[in-house]
Amino acid sequence: MCAISYYLERDNIMTTGISLVRENAASMAPPRSLWVPFPLGRPLGVANDPDFQHRVIAAALKLFNSTDGPVLEDFPEDAPVQQTESPLACPVTFIKSATTATSWQERLGRELSTLKPWHDLGKRRRNGRTLTGVSNSSIDEIIQRLAAYLDTVTLPTDELVWFKHATEDAKNYYLEAITAQPDDQDPDNLHTIFWTQTLLADALVMLSEQLSSVQGLKQFARILVPRRAMDMRASFSSAD
Repeated sequence: MCAISYYLERDNIMTTGISLVRENAASMAPPRSLWVPFPLGRPLGVANDPDFQHRVIAAALKLFNSTDGPVLEDFPEDAPVQQTESPLACPVTFIKSATTATSWQERLGRELSTLKPWHDLGKRRRNGRTLTGVSNSSIDEIIQRLAAYLDTVTLPTDELVWFKHATEDAKNYYLEAITAQPDDQDPDNLHTIFWTQTLLADALVMLSEQLSSVQGLKQFARILVPRRAMDMRASFSSAD
């Protein structure tokens, strides 16, 4: 879409767009782009919420007021959390509260081992299709390196591009494993399960908090763990 916008603008046709991956919009620099902190595949937020969707569209159209580009603005709201009446049946037992392991390497390794059979099953059902692989690293390597950051109290400031792709791969791996479970699965419930019931989510929150204290990385930390995820975790904790 960025390439198309260049051709249209060359013929004096103004364009604007919505980006779900801020890094892509920043690197390709289309004339006007609105970054939204929503899950992939949901550029307008959530279904059946026309008021919110209209605000997103209005924000994108407002960029037409900018005659000089490139313009990249951030949408200031997270998508509303949708409640589902049909809870997900998920036989995976996440072990973050039961394990006695102290290192992140061992704890995340154990959690990953519970998900691998389900991910393999789901991948076979999809004829080998998967959303993972952007980082060009295996899930084992990703989990080991993420755990190492926490165990050694270091930050990936020298490899932020790999880190962003790796965390997206890890999240997609977990979500694909959960969707292999039986039941009519609601996408929002999948994300709720991930952000409230997994050790990986705890790890990402800790890394996000650490990164937000580094000058110039606060926006990166927000992309890693959006406000919507923090709201889910807060609601889950208060319910307990």
